[in-house]
Amino acid sequence: MKADLKKAVNLLSEGEYTCVLCKGDILLTSTERGVKPLIDWLNDKMELKGFCAADKVVGKAAAFLYVLLGVETVYAPVMSEGAIDIFVKHGIESICDLSVKAIINRANTDLCPMEKTVSDIEDPQDALEAIKRKLEQLNNKK
Repeated sequence: MKADLKKAVNLLSEGEYTCVLCKGDILLTSTERGVKPLIDWLNDKMELKGFCAADKVVGKAAAFLYVLLGVETVYAPVMSEGAIDIFVKHGIESICDLSVKAIINRANTDLCPMEKTVSDIEDPQDALEAIKRKLEQLNNKK
């Protein structure tokens, strides 16, 4: 395992963070849930080419965002088959402990809303727009 990925995985496994990105001495961490940290980094126009990422759960929506961020490798304890397909299609190495058909919502009653939102999308930019619209809808419900 690459040193950057190992560092990211170790930090993730300590339990304090939900998402860790590492490249050399540069370390980005988040305690936010879902796709929020990825959206924030995209909105901040972060250049993350060549970074290794470790994330709690990666579904197809997160996979599209990692593609847009330009990361090199993504590890997650749980990763959806859709995410793995996106990573393969875009030449990003993916590693997971458990591959699942799809990511389930936090209440365990249905698919994750982000997973549903991108289920029929194949283009990362289209996925980003759909994810942003869905996040706006969800935020307006609160």
